[in-house]
Amino acid sequence: QVQLVESGGGLVQTGGSLRLSCAASDSTFGSGAMGWFRQAPGKERDIVAAINWTGTTEYYADSVKGRFTVSRDNVKNTVYLQMNNLKPGDTAVYYCAASKSRFLSGTYYSAQWWSYWGQGTQVTVSS
Repeated sequence: QVQLVESGGGLVQTGGSLRLSCAASDSTFGSGAMGWFRQAPGKERDIVAAINWTGTTEYYADSVKGRFTVSRDNVKNTVYLQMNNLKPGDTAVYYCAASKSRFLSGTYYSAQWWSYWGQGTQVTVSS
């Protein structure tokens, strides 16, 4: 059972930046794809970004392309989400997710595809 712990959320003004981190408890972290989702009140949990096990393939939702960057350090068992030029619409609880699959394939953009979840970290962007 992989345990994921997110950190780095907080309150930031429009145009500001935050860096989220997700630390995995299991050394097998390095063999699976990782993702970031977000969920605003009353809305579904939507994918934000994802990365394959080697870090060579990345996916971004259209709403964050050019502003967010996902990366991973398999030695530290950690995945990151660098968020720049934040907007009020980015306000949500951000969740880290881990997959048993190495590659981003099939319905990876769906929350049901992912096997493990962190507890979430709140990101609030003020206008």
